[in-house]
Amino acid sequence: MDIISMPKPTLTFALSRMKTPIGVALVATDDCGALRIFDWEDCAARMQRGLDRIYRAEGGVRLSESRGAAWPVRERLEAFFAGDLAAIDDIPVESAGTPFQRKVWKALRKVPVGKTWTYAQLATRIGHPEAVRAVGAANGLNPISVVVPCHRLIGSDGSLTGYGGGLHRKEWLLRHEGVALKASKAA
Repeated sequence: MDIISMPKPTLTFALSRMKTPIGVALVATDDCGALRIFDWEDCAARMQRGLDRIYRAEGGVRLSESRGAAWPVRERLEAFFAGDLAAIDDIPVESAGTPFQRKVWKALRKVPVGKTWTYAQLATRIGHPEAVRAVGAANGLNPISVVVPCHRLIGSDGSLTGYGGGLHRKEWLLRHEGVALKASKAA
């Protein structure tokens, strides 16, 4: 007897927009209130391509506009942008992705506010010191920026490399968190 594989239903997340000092953010939560997406409105096409990749095995993702979505999460995000840097620490997050990607994203939450790690340091911390490029690739697909603080990773020479939301945002976030940066070309 052949077993017929039924396609998985598309996941639906409640999406809202939130004004921040560095642009309009897209914030999406699931039915349990876990943050699934934090990205930038002007990066929506890049964000959708990433979601398509990491949620492919789960049947895909549909975003449903909802003004009241994610209210407890939004309150914490607003507090973070207003200066309460610890406000995002306990926001529940959830994401699809490979086991390696999820390991990288979990480790990103351990980078202390006001600090940066290099991609090589993160690779070493997760037990894969040879996987620096894979760490960079996983970091680039992180669907929950700011809360899963991919902006806290820098190049081995201290440069602000690779931030899907734009280097100007990465620089702003790091300065907001108290990181002393070298003179930057990001504006």
